[in-house]
Amino acid sequence: MHDIKLNTLFLETSGVTVGDPVLRTGKPLSVELGPGIMGSIFDGIQRPLKDIHDLTQSIYIPKGVNVPALSRTAQWNFSPVNIKIGSHLTGGDIYGMVHENTLVKHKLILPPKAKGTITYIAEPGNYTVDVSSAHGLAHLTLNPQILFLETEFDSERTKFTMLQVWPVRQPRPCSEKLPANHPLLTGQRVLDALFPCVQGGTTAIPGAFGCGKTVISQALSKYSNSDVIVYVGCGERGNEMSEVLRDFPELTVEIEGATESIMKRTALVANTSNMPVAAREASIYTGITLSEYFRDMGYNVSMMADSTSRWAEALREISGRLAEMPADSGYPAYLGARLASFYERAGRVKCLGNPDREGSVSIVGAVSPPGGDFSDPVTSATLGIVQVFWGLDKKLAQRKHFPSVNWLISYSKYMRALDDFYDKNFPEFVPLRIKAKEILQEEEDLSEIVQLVGKASLAEGDKITLEVAKLLKEDFLQQNSYSAYDRFCPFYKTV
Repeated sequence: MHDIKLNTLFLETSGVTVGDPVLRTGKPLSVELGPGIMGSIFDGIQRPLKDIHDLTQSIYIPKGVNVPALSRTAQWNFSPVNIKIGSHLTGGDIYGMVHENTLVKHKLILPPKAKGTITYIAEPGNYTVDVSSAHGLAHLTLNPQILFLETEFDSERTKFTMLQVWPVRQPRPCSEKLPANHPLLTGQRVLDALFPCVQGGTTAIPGAFGCGKTVISQALSKYSNSDVIVYVGCGERGNEMSEVLRDFPELTVEIEGATESIMKRTALVANTSNMPVAAREASIYTGITLSEYFRDMGYNVSMMADSTSRWAEALREISGRLAEMPADSGYPAYLGARLASFYERAGRVKCLGNPDREGSVSIVGAVSPPGGDFSDPVTSATLGIVQVFWGLDKKLAQRKHFPSVNWLISYSKYMRALDDFYDKNFPEFVPLRIKAKEILQEEEDLSEIVQLVGKASLAEGDKITLEVAKLLKEDFLQQNSYSAYDRFCPFYKTV
């Protein structure tokens, strides 16, 4: 009995005929990790969109284009870090440094499963990410880019370059998971004060069309206290992604007195709604793998997924084509498990290898339930997993109250974890937050009475409560993201 291969082809089939041999690579979908990720824009399977456009001068990806994710011609200034020939290395050890740009120092890490004794280390200098394309492998001993490792148990020599390849669906290992205890500051008062998230936390932003999910995601990317941002636009409209591409290069951040473009700390994974569905399903994993790579260097990474609903729809479509049994609303039965395995990759960790360092990945997932229905399977499955819920309200958005976070339905389960941080730095903050929440809740109860009997029949104390709540809502919770002075609010000012 011969194995039969049935191919459904969506590209040009010239040169392919029945009877041709089909060979497997034997490798899962993987991404390239190394210098050159920051400031790049990839599609869902890490094809570099800018490089493809420069090569083909087309706004679409033409048939048969094959461009490596990381440039093989760009040279990076490499310098070894505290190691010499004879040093012992294990997986996760930092052996070199590349100044990728003025914001990000790219630490070169030994792959997690590698180990051995150094028999050769490159001299400081400019090298490409992949030596084989730059120098050829003829004179290995003279080659200035290869780090040789000799494993102790079988004397086998292994070559390493700046480039690593990692399967996207396999989480990168860490030494241990740590409790998260430092806030992820967003610059949005309603989020930082009432519903804080931690570095290494998981957050969902569900909301109907036009509520401002993308604006909050972009504000997080622009102003949060993260070292690295990975923004994944999976299945969203192209104009939202083009807005990100237009805004980010113009935005700046001050580092040691110098003004730098925020794009230098950002990687974009763009998989808009008119791109292939299978790549959209993979784009989330591409983004989280890039995030984990920078986490392993000891950075605090924020990953924005906009939106996980479109990702779930791609999952539903693939599941339908595989003729799997549908569950609620046609989504596959394993939707909850897939979402959980994705959000589980967030967290604060102690990284593998030396020197000792800690890193974190925070995931902020926008959810677009149809018609703002929070009982949608994707929304309800997400809310069972994440620890912070920033619920957006259509009525607030219609009243032009932005960010349109509903303070009555939103919640954060990280309050207790952050108490120590607040006690040390802002001891007056926690009582103020509790009081503000009480006033907003009282105002909601009183507004029902006002609708029945009118404001005049309320007691004087209740009228004051209503006025204080109005001040809180209009002057504190509202924020104009288009004004230079109010689009970002530092935490000391919030307090």
